[in-house]
Amino acid sequence: MKYMLIMRDTDESMEASKQVPFEEILNAMGAYNESLMKAGVLLAGEGLAEAEDGFVVDFSGEKPIVTDGPYGETHELFNGFWIIQTSTKEEAAEWASRCPLGPGSKLEVRRVHDDSDFEQFGDNEYVKKEQDWREELDRKNS
Repeated sequence: MKYMLIMRDTDESMEASKQVPFEEILNAMGAYNESLMKAGVLLAGEGLAEAEDGFVVDFSGEKPIVTDGPYGETHELFNGFWIIQTSTKEEAAEWASRCPLGPGSKLEVRRVHDDSDFEQFGDNEYVKKEQDWREELDRKNS
């Protein structure tokens, strides 16, 4: 099963991180990423640029509206992610618990859908295409 680990900060965690040398944070995250790699569970992961560099596309009106960042409250933002593949939900929780995040930080863990979630729609054109697209992406990324 694939899981996405979504890193969320709070004002408290952002303030606390300012008290830690950035190289120390890099080393802790690097060691965590290395452990995920060595265990063979890491599929992807990236840190994200500041919210000020981003934008939101809001679909609540008749036409989508694009708004530049910053946007939302700190706790609504996420700063990075990992996608891991584990045998069980409990194993995903164990890996998430090892993440070197500080006080006030949270790691939201969500299962990533797979083909079995859409078996009842197996004859749907786009369900079939999605399977082909995944295979194509796997070939490109190999």
